[in-house]
Amino acid sequence: MTGAMTSTTRPSWDKVLVDIVDYVLDYRIDSGLAYETARNCLIDTLGCGLEALEYPACTKLLGPIVRGTIVPHGARVPGTQFQLDPVQAAFNIGTMIRWLDFNDTWLAAEWGHPSDNLGGILAVADWLSRNAVATGKRPLVMKDVLTGMIKAHEIQGCIALENSFNKVGLDHVVLVKVASTAVVAQMLGLTREEILNAVSLAWVDGQALRTYRHAPNTGSRKSWAAGDATARAVRLALMAKTGEMGYPSVLTARTWGFYDVLFDGKPFHFQRPYGSYVMENVLFKISFPAEFHAQTAVEAAMTLHAALKKIGKSAEDIKKITIRTHEACIRIIDKKGPLNNPADRDHCIQYMVAVPLLYGHLTAADYEDDVAVDPRIDTLRDKIVCVEDPLFTIDYHDPFKRSIANALTVELTTGEVLDEVVVEYPIGHARRRKEGIPLLETKFRNNLARRFPTKQQKAILDVSLDQATLETMPVNDYVDLYVI
Repeated sequence: MTGAMTSTTRPSWDKVLVDIVDYVLDYRIDSGLAYETARNCLIDTLGCGLEALEYPACTKLLGPIVRGTIVPHGARVPGTQFQLDPVQAAFNIGTMIRWLDFNDTWLAAEWGHPSDNLGGILAVADWLSRNAVATGKRPLVMKDVLTGMIKAHEIQGCIALENSFNKVGLDHVVLVKVASTAVVAQMLGLTREEILNAVSLAWVDGQALRTYRHAPNTGSRKSWAAGDATARAVRLALMAKTGEMGYPSVLTARTWGFYDVLFDGKPFHFQRPYGSYVMENVLFKISFPAEFHAQTAVEAAMTLHAALKKIGKSAEDIKKITIRTHEACIRIIDKKGPLNNPADRDHCIQYMVAVPLLYGHLTAADYEDDVAVDPRIDTLRDKIVCVEDPLFTIDYHDPFKRSIANALTVELTTGEVLDEVVVEYPIGHARRRKEGIPLLETKFRNNLARRFPTKQQKAILDVSLDQATLETMPVNDYVDLYVI
């Protein structure tokens, strides 16, 4: 018997690709809240990158691929002396901002950090601007960067709302690659057909496994995977600009398409059309460099640390801790057994609760080996139990709530049980913006002070904290403020 013959007729473009490309080309952002939030996201993301430069494990990956390479009119890497081609600059910036797991977060069926896209967006915008100035043309302005951020956030976040890549073993950086490719291709001036080609290349590309995010293989790749994805996006967009062809049914092709090969044969589902919803509702990590599903648990632990101190007790008087939480938290960061490195520890809710109960703080440095050797941490970890509250899980997925609730109950060795501490929304949540933004600005100031002298800090702050001034500033001039 002869098998069915495959048609060689070129198919129409998959609707998912068309919707992404038409959005980046045609949608006009008219939300003042989105632009204001994007500015706050910009400064917070760059600040996270500056803090990461204090860690040799991060800085060893930065710079040109071949040492000593000079790129005239290349993109600059904030906080360093590097001036690189846009692909490598995207990797550098993306790796810096992601290294400490302290930049913004989006939680839904899929999780992720939409500001990871800034690596490609800022590198390309800066590179284009420097070349424009060199040839007597007008550079891009920072409002173009903010617009790109809003759109990249929206693409990544809207796909994530209803589609879980983690459940099929894929890492969320696939969405960084897709979103960055679309936005960067538009910034590069590609035609609609060329952007479709570029986005299809991002979907057909090899996708990252989540191996490095989960025990027993948790490792440092999770800190540079997004930098790799946004850099790959720049490369694919540049390839499409040369006329490289695309693949119209990359998602829907039978047997060989993304759905059949990598998504259990299921098509994507969408909760809402693309607009500016994601940026307006993005979650900022302000208080703690902790995986976001643990943010409210850490805040509750800080409250309990103070409560214990008030009654003359300490973590050593604890018999048991129960964390009432949501399903995603249990699936990602509920861990028992040895933790082998900082990447392992900042994805363990027991570790992230134990440290503030012991010390009254949780900083990036608390994940390092010199802190983790304290035997009291593992002793306390063994006393912590996570249980799912189905209502917390429902509210986590509710688009009108988007809570990330955790509740901690402490039982003492005396038999006394302290009042449960419940925190539904972390301080970086949209429902706590008024409370959170002043603290976000303080976080930014602290990160600037790590790297720059007082005069340079002031120059950056004068621009960065004023919406109108920032939006009209040439991209290359703004990036130059961060040069060492």
